[in-house]
Amino acid sequence: MMQTIAGKFVPVMITPFDLKANIDYSAVNTLIDFYLQAGVKGIFANCLSSEMFSISEEERLQLTQHIVSYVKGRVPIVATGSFGLTLEDKAIFTRKIYDTGVDAVILITGHFAKIEEGDDVLLRNFEKMFALTGNIPLGMYECPAPYKRIISPDVFRQLLQADRLIYHKDTSITHENVLAKLDILKEVPNRLEFYDAHTPNAMFSMRHGAVGMSSISGNFYPEIMAWMIANVNNPDKQGAVAWLQEQLTAVDPMIHVAYPMSAKYFLQKRGLPVRTISRAYALHLTPDQKKEVDALYDRFLVWCDRLGIEPVAAKSLV
Repeated sequence: MMQTIAGKFVPVMITPFDLKANIDYSAVNTLIDFYLQAGVKGIFANCLSSEMFSISEEERLQLTQHIVSYVKGRVPIVATGSFGLTLEDKAIFTRKIYDTGVDAVILITGHFAKIEEGDDVLLRNFEKMFALTGNIPLGMYECPAPYKRIISPDVFRQLLQADRLIYHKDTSITHENVLAKLDILKEVPNRLEFYDAHTPNAMFSMRHGAVGMSSISGNFYPEIMAWMIANVNNPDKQGAVAWLQEQLTAVDPMIHVAYPMSAKYFLQKRGLPVRTISRAYALHLTPDQKKEVDALYDRFLVWCDRLGIEPVAAKSLV
């Protein structure tokens, strides 16, 4: 069971590949060490950042199993499980993912109703999925693929009542929708942990009751995100928190360009053995894109210096 501890950053783990585009498990280990030294409080494996739609079913299971085995319970791990053509198929794969030892299996909201179908279909399919998966702890993720299905506050309330969800990764972006869901969590008895995926929302969401953040920025500077979450409600750090939020918001559009290749290039600059090889992104970074990432790296060092953060050194991971 996920521990309910306020102030957690959970990165969406990328997948390093070798020169033949096979999963580089040695680099996976180094990346896990990097996340943990940076102060993360959990790991989201087999997610969109992991290129889960570009690897096989067997690789999804093998990669998740490897991560669980290497982490050895140091932090909780969640992983996506709602793959398959039918609900029965999705339930079978959910059980397989859960058997790897993860703490919860995440269901992609866009997997439970077609884009043109109403919330009645989504609720009916979630109810059936709950019935097919026994007591497996579940979560949901408003993943951008196959399409982004934002859960409305009303649907959110109804799903909570099943008492099966312990994790929610929100991508609704708007403060209004985020706040409505967080208010519902205060009203309805539940076990759910709310994570915002939108870095520009970090200060807002954490101050209104989110347990943590789970954003792609953790594949660039997890130390920065861990510091933000640890200090967002610290009365002595409010000036620095507001300044950092402005900085993070300013660069957020850039880190989404050519992602996850941009993150892999950034991690290379940090000394990690992560190649700029991706199955999800076919093109190399352009010279201009590399210049933008180079500039972001320089800004990252300025942030660390101003906030007194010691960046994780690649040599400490060997």
